[in-house]
Parts: sequence; C-alpha cells; structure tokens
Amino acid sequence: MADQSDPNRPAVNPSKLWTNWQFFQGVNPRKLSIPDADLRGKWILITGGNSGIGREAALQFAKWGANIVLGCRPNPPPREPRPDDVVEEIKTTAKASGHEHTTIEWWECDMSKFTSVEAFGKRWLETNRPLDILANNAGTGGGNDGKPKLTSDGFEMLHQVNFISHVLLTLILLPSLARAPEPRIICTTSNMQYIGVFDLTNANNGIMSYPNNKLYFQTWLTELQARLLKNDKYDHIVVHGVHPGFTITNIWGSTGMDFFTKVAAVVMHYVGVDAQQGSLAITNAASNPQWGLKQSGGGGTFANRIWQAKPMPQTKDPECRRQVWDFVAGEMNLKERGLLEGLEV
Repeated sequence: MADQSDPNRPAVNPSKLWTNWQFFQGVNPRKLSIPDADLRGKWILITGGNSGIGREAALQFAKWGANIVLGCRPNPPPREPRPDDVVEEIKTTAKASGHEHTTIEWWECDMSKFTSVEAFGKRWLETNRPLDILANNAGTGGGNDGKPKLTSDGFEMLHQVNFISHVLLTLILLPSLARAPEPRIICTTSNMQYIGVFDLTNANNGIMSYPNNKLYFQTWLTELQARLLKNDKYDHIVVHGVHPGFTITNIWGSTGMDFFTKVAAVVMHYVGVDAQQGSLAITNAASNPQWGLKQSGGGGTFANRIWQAKPMPQTKDPECRRQVWDFVAGEMNLKERGLLEGLEV
C-alpha cells in the first residue's frame, strides 16, 4: 500500500471490474417520482436552465413556488429553446400552480467565457439576496478526437464549460449562499466519472474530456465540502454531485463530437431516460430533507439519480482532492482573484 503521507504517491485506481460495474449502475430507465416540496420564498440559480434537465428542473421548482434565475447563453444553438420562451413557459407553470408572484428571469451566463460567468455571479451579489440553491448544471457533450478546442480564455472547451466555470461561479456566490439558512449546491456530475482517468495532465488535452472532467468535478466538490465545514461562515452549506441518469437531451447533439461522444449519443437513445426524469436528480438533491447537511452524512456526496452512491475512490482520497483543488486554483489564479478566502488549509 502506498504511503498515505507521500504527496507523490499514485492516485487510488480501482479495478476495471469495479468501475465498469459502477458505471452500468447508472443505466436505470426506471420511471421515478419524488415528494413535493415547499420552496416558496426560496431563490434558485440554475445554469443551463433553458434546455434539457435544467429546464425541467426549473419547471418543477416553479411548481413548488421558488423564485428562479436561469443562467443561459444569449444566443443558444438552434437545437436549444430560446431563454425568453422558456421563461414564459416557467411563468405559466408557476401561475397554474398558484404562484403568481414569483420571480422568473434569465440572465446571460456563457460558461465558455469567464467574463460572462463573473458578470452573472456579480449581478446576483448586487441583488443582496441570500441564495438558497445553486444548481451547477450547464454542460456540453461535444469533443474533438483529441484535438482540443480552446475557449477564448485558453482552456479546453469541456474542461471549462463542464467544470472550471462552475468552480468560478460557486466561489463567487459563496457569500450569498452563506446568508441562506440551509443552502445547497447541486452539481451535475455523472456516472461517466467511473470511466475517467485520474491524471491531471489530461484535463485540457481533449482526450476523453467528458468522463475525465466529471471525475475532477466530483473530486473538487468533495474537497470544497471538506473546506466549507472548517469555516464557521460556511459550515452550514451542503454540496452534492448528481448523476441524472443517462439522459436523452440535446447535449448529445453538440457539433464536433469525438468518437466516444458519438457512441454515447447512440447508446442514450436505447437505455436513456427523458429530461424530466433526469431532472429529478437535481430537484431531489435540492429539496429532499434527507439530503440536508446532517442527514446526508456531512455532504460532499454523489447521487445516482435519487439514490446515494459510491463515487470514484479519488473523491474520498485527501491527496487526490488536494491535487485537483491546487490544480484548478493554479490554472485559474483563484487566490489572486480573492476567491479562496476562508477556504485555504
């Protein structure tokens, strides 16, 4: 066994049998339902809220009386609904459920641009409202056959959109989350983490970007939870990663898909669930009393749809978590941005 105190020891690598078994646990087409919740007076931010499971989660939150801000690209591709149309749809749903006076809006938030993410986060802070639920949901399923497509910020597209832009947004919003009585951060990770390879040199290289970055996201959020619990200001915030099921949404219609993503897109249509069923992972983790901080065993957990599941071992390994935390902090200059106050150990 490797020396647990050795910072250069190799990451914990489970057997292929175990990872394959866990991966296929995510193939569960069973139709589910969850209990209703009362979210009147609550404020929720959902990235990627105009499409797929984000839109479906917003519709459910509206039925429960929540105030909702969708973070969306101002000019989404044709395969996605327009944000204005989705806002009207959600308002109609809220009104039909007896919640005529809730606030439903969309604000610009392009996860491929740090300036857009920062503007979205700061715009929320300027409202001076406590934030009850942050749903880090936006993502893309495209790839580039190992040829990284870079954002204007210089990062591989999936690495930025699916992972580090959510890191940035979460850290910006922590002061607002801290002001809520029972704040929750729900991150759409995935059972794809089980086929990810824990080697941070692959974070930006465009090879198997989707599963690798889902693994890093689940690892990072677990470390975030551990650090939040050590700070009196943040120790009531709970963080969860969720797998929505292998969900049939337009994320798999992304252009420039690599071979892995093309295969995944085909498989989804045979074993996947629809967006409404996929959204239950978000709405359940955000509202179910059993997913509160104490009830869930201290947070930092992973859900396969609505059931708590075992994430990859790296997510529970302090050294692996430190590696991901330091890697992201370094590449995004988080300390220099002043976003690690109260989170350094």
